[in-house]
Amino acid sequence: MSILPTFLTQEDIPDNAVSATRKRPKEYGMNFATGQLTGEIVEDLEAIKVWVWCCLHSERYRYPIYSWQYGVEYEQYFGETLTADYLNGDCKTETEEALKVNPWIIGVTNFSAEMEGSRLHISFTLETDFGEAEVDEYV
Repeated sequence: MSILPTFLTQEDIPDNAVSATRKRPKEYGMNFATGQLTGEIVEDLEAIKVWVWCCLHSERYRYPIYSWQYGVEYEQYFGETLTADYLNGDCKTETEEALKVNPWIIGVTNFSAEMEGSRLHISFTLETDFGEAEVDEYV
């Protein structure tokens, strides 16, 4: 049973009410080199970068605390012999699906992925509502 009226539809709510409820993203700051929190609160693009880092380092379906829409499925690439074209194409699709769950992320461009030993190196340009950011990570 919901405490909200179920007869209200999205069309009944004025546009300015919906946009007024959308808050700016906030996260705890992170040192991306060590993966440790810095103790400060960051907003907008910096908060999205923290969210992206955490998403790229969380395997989907592994942790029951996260929803099934959160995280990536990169483990499928390890231990396999894959061509560079297949890895780039499939990994880009996997990354875009994982990141577009965030409502502030518009897309991913200039994507490249390569296996370096037992680590996957990905780099891309992240397009958000707050600007662009370069992502270069080993996952």
